[in-house]
Amino acid sequence: MRIISVVGYKKSGKTTLVEKLVRALKNYGSVGTIKHMHEGTINKPDTDTGKHALAGADIVVACTPGELVKFSRDNNLTGALDELANAGMDFAVVEGFKDSKLPKIALSEVEAPNIIKRLDCESADTEELVALIIEQPEYHTLNSLIHKLRKSKDIEKAGAIGTFTGIVRVLTGEARTEFLEFEGYDEVARQKMDEIRSALKEKEGIVEVLMHHKTGFIKAGEDIVYIAVAASHREQLFPVLREAIERLKLEVPLWKKEHTLEGEWWVHDKENLRRKETADERRFAASAFYLHP
Repeated sequence: MRIISVVGYKKSGKTTLVEKLVRALKNYGSVGTIKHMHEGTINKPDTDTGKHALAGADIVVACTPGELVKFSRDNNLTGALDELANAGMDFAVVEGFKDSKLPKIALSEVEAPNIIKRLDCESADTEELVALIIEQPEYHTLNSLIHKLRKSKDIEKAGAIGTFTGIVRVLTGEARTEFLEFEGYDEVARQKMDEIRSALKEKEGIVEVLMHHKTGFIKAGEDIVYIAVAASHREQLFPVLREAIERLKLEVPLWKKEHTLEGEWWVHDKENLRRKETADERRFAASAFYLHP
């Protein structure tokens, strides 16, 4: 799912631009939208769904033949984006959330991080904006990968779907990780993952392979990487699922930094130091053997 946020001052034309983008993006795939509601409540206490919530329900769903509305507590932008990704949307157009890190189209003189285009609503070139949105990095959840997998042209040949989810391990021995930081060359990493996918799809019985690795800061317990494989039979599926994650870790240019209560370090630096110490120990042992056989 590719994401764009439209930000601007009140009455600057944000909703009008969102409408234009939705109509244009529908030519390229499914579109979901998110509206930042600053105050008040949508689920009114005098409605039946409001009474359900007041009674203590953590999630309330209102369903009609034409609409489904979900009311829940403790929500944020990430959760809203996950809802759209889980539903298989190809694009998300967000109105508001000025302070987020999302790529943004800014109206008038509003200031916000990560503005990729600034314009007056009247001067908007919709085709140019759509091209910018299509260039944005993909946002995925495990469910969004499965949605994409099920749209594969050869999915009728599949008899099994298997997935792998890597998460931030909190405890390693006695060390407690607070979060991880991943850096990488996005285009090179994407190209390498595509090469791995293509090679694995050549194996007998493999219908499709999809991979997604997050970058940036990822908190303890949160997801890092998703892999989804569709195969004719489970016997063909599991070895490829394992090979996919092993090759991703070895071949894709991504760097991991651990942030723990004891300190922080780049994992590849620590692994290189460990290899050097092991090599030094072996050389010392060999020297000791020749000196004192």
